[in-house]
Amino acid sequence: MNGVELKKFLEEKYLLYNQPSFIESDPVSIPHLFTRKEDIEISSFFTATIAWGQRTTIINNANRLMLMMDKDPYNFILNFTERDSKLFEKFVHRTFNGVDCVFFLKSLKNIYTNHGGLEKSFSGSDVKDRIRNFRNLFLSTKHPTRSLKHISNPAQNSASKRLNMFLRWMVRKDDCGVDFGIWKQISSKDLICPLDIHSRRVARKLGLLKRKQNDWQAAEELTAKLRLFDPNDPVKYDFALFGLGVFENF
Repeated sequence: MNGVELKKFLEEKYLLYNQPSFIESDPVSIPHLFTRKEDIEISSFFTATIAWGQRTTIINNANRLMLMMDKDPYNFILNFTERDSKLFEKFVHRTFNGVDCVFFLKSLKNIYTNHGGLEKSFSGSDVKDRIRNFRNLFLSTKHPTRSLKHISNPAQNSASKRLNMFLRWMVRKDDCGVDFGIWKQISSKDLICPLDIHSRRVARKLGLLKRKQNDWQAAEELTAKLRLFDPNDPVKYDFALFGLGVFENF
């Protein structure tokens, strides 16, 4: 396909998959259970953190976490004490366990109590800088070494797929209702496309990604190509790439 044909193809697939019907079978369904900004961003952050593996398992475990927080994550975090830690001891999703979860709760309490919340913690000049600054703040709370792997670091060339997905959910705003668009300090044009197993495979097949490593440079390369099709909202094509990979086995 030439550039014009490829853009038309991606636009069609974006419109096909960026629909309310997409929500039910996707981890984004968890934050859609909430209406308050803080509940949406906290549930999104936890869901994105464990978003690897089977989608059904991700949804089930994220929903379990929300139940453990009394379906009121913001108030739960604000009032979290050591006595609540025991609730999470047996939680496990892949390599993310109860120890990690308790640290996340403590760090989020610090962020909401002392630093103005999650949105303000992603400050910086570009997305890479924002993620790096957020990571530094998040890890300023005493943490176990094992938890470091659950907060990716683009400064070490991680593709930061889950954090980029989280940012897409928070920042993108359209009339379709999948992404929330509740954060205003970051522009959609500056987002980086999440590079998951499906999007990177489809992107390479379509000639949108040449780099062989699945790292931050690859995510930037893919996003730069997508900006040629829509400079104001390049990551909207994440719907197309993901949908082609998951639902069409492209």
